[in-house]
Amino acid sequence: MAKVRQGGFLIAKVQLLSERIFSKILAKYELNDISPAQGRILFVLWNGDGISIQELAKKTSLGKSTLTSMLDRLERAGFIKRVPSKEDRRAILIKLTEKDSQCRTLYTKITNEKTRLFYKGFSAREIDAFERYLARIFANLTEFERNDGA
Repeated sequence: MAKVRQGGFLIAKVQLLSERIFSKILAKYELNDISPAQGRILFVLWNGDGISIQELAKKTSLGKSTLTSMLDRLERAGFIKRVPSKEDRRAILIKLTEKDSQCRTLYTKITNEKTRLFYKGFSAREIDAFERYLARIFANLTEFERNDGA
């Protein structure tokens, strides 16, 4: 009898538990106005803002409707602003605000705390291998989605 593989199930469970723990850590530092998913958006923007919603959707793996509602909340909270593109009048770019820069240091501290918890007991070599495997799984799923329209 073939062994039942649980990788996808375990990844889903880790993601759900990880987000719950991350929310608790955010609350501990009184950074309650940012959800873990919104943090993912900010993380991408910290690595280069002034990008389109389409590009942000790709980089966060969030659907456009989900992303739009999260951007609305981040904008109302004062973390981002939408700015018309100078090159393409149809495009709207997402930019960070001054308020965002004030919380970035604290958010980075929180993320580092979660990362230490996540990799507790792992060697650097094990972490590197694990992340390579996850990147391969992500590439496989991305290729499937692109080719099969799933």
